[in-house]
Formats: sequence, C-alpha cells, structure tokens
Amino acid sequence: MTDAPQEHIAPILTPEGWELLASLGPYREDEAFRLTAALRKAGHSPEMVSAVLTQSRLRTKAEAKFGEFARQMIFTKAGLEQATRLTVAARHAQRFAEAGIGHVADLGCGLGADSMALASLDLVVTSVEKDEATAACATMNLIPFRNATVVHSDATSVSLEGVDGVWLDPARRTTSTSGTKRIWDPEDFSPPLSFVESLAGSGRAVGVKMGPGMPHDSVPAGCEAQWVSVGGDVTEVALWFNAVRRPGVRRAALVLGPLGSAELTSGEDFGAGPVAPVGPVEGYLYEPDGAVIRAGLVADVALQLGGHLVDEHIAYICAPELHDTPFARAYRVLEVMPFNVKALKSWVKDQGIGVLDIKKRGTAVTPEELRKQLLPGGSAAKHKDKKSATLVLTRIGEDRVAISVEPV
Repeated sequence: MTDAPQEHIAPILTPEGWELLASLGPYREDEAFRLTAALRKAGHSPEMVSAVLTQSRLRTKAEAKFGEFARQMIFTKAGLEQATRLTVAARHAQRFAEAGIGHVADLGCGLGADSMALASLDLVVTSVEKDEATAACATMNLIPFRNATVVHSDATSVSLEGVDGVWLDPARRTTSTSGTKRIWDPEDFSPPLSFVESLAGSGRAVGVKMGPGMPHDSVPAGCEAQWVSVGGDVTEVALWFNAVRRPGVRRAALVLGPLGSAELTSGEDFGAGPVAPVGPVEGYLYEPDGAVIRAGLVADVALQLGGHLVDEHIAYICAPELHDTPFARAYRVLEVMPFNVKALKSWVKDQGIGVLDIKKRGTAVTPEELRKQLLPGGSAAKHKDKKSATLVLTRIGEDRVAISVEPV
C-alpha cells in the first residue's frame, strides 16, 4: 500500500519530534491555528510542526479503534482507515493462541494492530510491511514488544521458514494525491486472495481479513467465513483456514457491542440452511444486524424469534411477540401504509411530525430526498417541538409499503 510520504513521518522519529508530540494534549481543531503559531514561535521548523500536529490529529481520531493505546502510537491517514480495531484484533490473536501456534507472520501488518494483539499473547510475531512510512510506524508501535520484529518487505516474497501461522490484511485501497479508492476484486488486493489460498494449501494456520462486502461466491471452499460487526457497523469478514478454522463452522456472524459479544454460526454452505416462512407485517419488526445479513443467517434469526420474513428476498423479520436478541434491532409496528408520497405527506401533517427517521430495504427510494418532500420548510431543528417518528420503507411482493414503527 502506498501511503504518506516518508518525510511526513521522519520528523516524529527524532528525539525532538517524539518529545514535542508527547507534550501535546488532545487535538482540538479550533486550537490548531493558535498552536501552530505558538510552536513556530518557539523555533520549531514548519516540517516538524506539520508532522506533530498531523500525528496529534490522527491520534485523537484513532482513539475510536485503539482506545488509550492511541496516545502512544504513530499513524498514517490511510493506515488508520484500514487498521483493525484492537477489540477485533484481540479475537484474531486468540484464534492463533488457542490453536497452539507459536510463530505468526503478519503479512501486510499496516500500523501493527494485529501484531500488537498477537505479541501481547506471547506469540513470536514477524510483521511484514511493504510501505516504508507504514513500516516505520509499525516499528515504533511495536517497540514495547520484544517478541515482535518488523520487516520492510513485500508480503509475497518474505521467507516463512519457522513460521506456523500466517495472518494477512491485504491492502484493499489505492492511495493517490486525491485520497484513497476502494478496490473490489480480491485478485487486485495486495497480496491477492490466490496468494492467501496458496499459503493455506501448505497446511499452515492462515487467517485473512477481507472487506465485509465480499460476495459469497468469492469465499474459498474449505474455510470458515466470520463476519464481524462492532456497534452495529460491519467491519470485516475474516477467512480462517486449517488449524484456526473451527470444526463444523462454515459461516458465522460475530456481534460486538457495549454489553459484550454474541455469535451465530452455521455449518451449512452459503445458500443452504433453514428457510424461514413469509408472513404479514405484525407485532414487532426486527432489523437484523449487518453481520447476520452478510453471513446469510437471517432465516436462522427469524426462526429463533418465532417469526417470519415479510418478503422472502428482504431482510426484515416480523414476530408477534417481543424478544431480546443481540442479532437484530426491534421496533413495535404501529401502522402499515401503501407507499404514496402524497398520502404520506398528509400522514406527517396529521400526526404533527417534525422529526422523521427513514429506513429502507428493497426499494430505490432515497431517504434524504423523501424526508425533504415529507417535511417541507427546512431542517428538523425548526420542528423540534413536534413529534418524532420512524418509517420503514420496503417491498412486499410487488407492493411498496411504508411501515410506521417505534424503536424498542
């Protein structure tokens, strides 16, 4: 992955730069101009000031993924975008540890998040990164771990002698002066999926992080695919081969939230497994977690809830009773209406609604545009003294419907 130029990192890798960065408090955008002037007045070069303020800003942004560890790390913008959250990296590392793996090569280690997690479990880690600036960041981030070594090399050419486990996080973006652009074809990743499969073919324990939108028909045979969501956002699908694949698990949805974790698994291949009945919109509507949808486990959740799909092709579930589940968000069904903009405008007016949350699935309607049509006169702030409502737009057979619901 081509990342930030080396000179953007180099000033930080000096005693002066490291000390100056450590002296800064949390980054505040409204203080950046004043702080820049103060640091320049104190005699620091423009390159040094730019570098430390960039790192300060990235550290503050990185706290969402790394927590308090972010305060001691250094980052690149593109590296942070693709970096694994530490809570997820810890689960990756746990797989290798529980499989009895002693030495893991982290190929395409990026900023070193997964290497940090692996090393913290006392595994020997060889962290390989092709991009020079990113490798420098990883070296600094892994200084506390004597059992981790960073190698500046291409992942496909480094020696794996003595290595019994491999973790990969292929670059799925290209970086240019205009920003980063996502790559969709797994064979265009760096390294490509075929390289991952060749490693697995050697018998080593192999895990690889892929984008959550990976099509089912691109998932190799003989591996476990685990989709992971954090706080409702699907962050990845991890493919596990050989010793780190769990027996009898082909696909899984792991849901991580503030109250802990929950997982749903299936030994069936994609497209197989139970079939949920289809029925009317009634009682409670459940919106499955994105990891459940990606893993093809919506029918499994519907059956757990004693419910049914509202349409066989759409991932909305209804059940007559309310059930507590980590795998779906529940809404109480209030009213079911045909989708008609004129009628919905009258409904909004009659109900005195000023704040409208619109969800959709199985329809081409754009929620933002519809909200402008249904709430004439500007933003929700102008209607703050009015009622709020939630509409779910979907399709049942050939009919488009609008379902008024209340979040539980």
